[in-house]
Amino acid sequence: MLDRTDVQSALKRHDFGQVFKLARQWGGISFLKIADACDIKPERVGKLARGEGAITTYEKIAYIADALGIPGHMIGLAPRPWEQAPTLASPTSSELGPLFASASLLADAREFGDLGTVDLEGDEVQRRKFLAASIGVATGAAMAQGAAASRRIGPRQVQHLKRRATRLRSLDDVLGGADTRQMYRAELGTTLNLLRNASYAEATGRQLLSLVAEQAQQAGWAAFDAGHQGEASALYEKALQAATEAGDRALAGNSLAFMAYQQVSTGTSGVATAAASCETASLNAPPTVRALLFERRAWAHAKAGQATETEKALGQAEEALTGHGSDRPGPDWASWVDTRELQIMKGRCWTELHRPLRAVPALESALADFNDAHARDKSLYLTWLAHAYLDAGEVEQSTAVITRAMDLSAGIGSVRPQQRANEFLLRLQPHRTLTPVAELLDRAAMVIT
Repeated sequence: MLDRTDVQSALKRHDFGQVFKLARQWGGISFLKIADACDIKPERVGKLARGEGAITTYEKIAYIADALGIPGHMIGLAPRPWEQAPTLASPTSSELGPLFASASLLADAREFGDLGTVDLEGDEVQRRKFLAASIGVATGAAMAQGAAASRRIGPRQVQHLKRRATRLRSLDDVLGGADTRQMYRAELGTTLNLLRNASYAEATGRQLLSLVAEQAQQAGWAAFDAGHQGEASALYEKALQAATEAGDRALAGNSLAFMAYQQVSTGTSGVATAAASCETASLNAPPTVRALLFERRAWAHAKAGQATETEKALGQAEEALTGHGSDRPGPDWASWVDTRELQIMKGRCWTELHRPLRAVPALESALADFNDAHARDKSLYLTWLAHAYLDAGEVEQSTAVITRAMDLSAGIGSVRPQQRANEFLLRLQPHRTLTPVAELLDRAAMVIT
């Protein structure tokens, strides 16, 4: 793209709005990806592309140049630091130019624990799709490429990658695993390339390993959500390996918690693995981490039908969130764990244990102001509420709730809401004589056919 005269002209004028517009038009790069790479709010990227406002400060111009891999001479700056070292590999496509040069890193990221052998549906078409996805997120990895090429990185570069991982993790709030799976794998590949090809101090190496563990967990979660169980399991194993090598007990515990959650979701007991996750992280872990691991342990006990152990683990999670020292800061990857999340888990656990008098109030309270923008999660939680109402004999109410869940989950890139809804519809079959139930079952049958 940097060979295009219109792009060159826009860069010379520092008209980054036009650059962003052309990148989307000719490179297929979304404003969301540009915003993430350049640390600009997506709405501001859109305004700039419409000719509203301008980028004028030297610091921001330099940041954009580094984020997008734009050589300094094209915008009136001295050569950027990453230009002054030989590159590891040429861009995947000469047409794309430096703007997407870091895509080549991802083709190399296949050695750590045989990452590249993790099944991506097993054929050459899927391999090409993965590489195409890596090109789509490559803008934000340009600085990482420069660091790897120079063979020396430090805490500043790692912090940049961590901030990027945090921003990308937030996409899971509104998108399903089918939408994010390949992107998260591509991000993991970029960090693995740094781990192998750059030089760094021992402390920086541990930070990189911790980041690999975080990214492998996120990629595994996306694969799990998209229904690729073998891939998810392999990525969780890689996450545990990286966290252990980094000496990060909290991340190692979380890797085990992910494994336990997958086990119980696929019909295997996850109690032992969930218990190991809590022991691995230790009582010195930050409160949000302890709460997360204890609630995942409670879930494993609930799925195993162990009410006493479930209640104990839920109590330990609550103590972590509300007891002494609960204001101690924790890692970003556990920042979503709060009292509402715990209420939802309580409701889910009591639903699994067929205790609707406990489940319904917890879920109703937690979901009352739960934003519909988080459609996947809300639709999933509503399926547990529907089951709880049905256990309580409230057939019509359960039908209304599951209908709401199905409406919310339409078009979501996750297999789990539909799987949960299908399970519930089977429970409704004996109540087909009720008009709302018959209407819902007929509607579902039309969708399936």
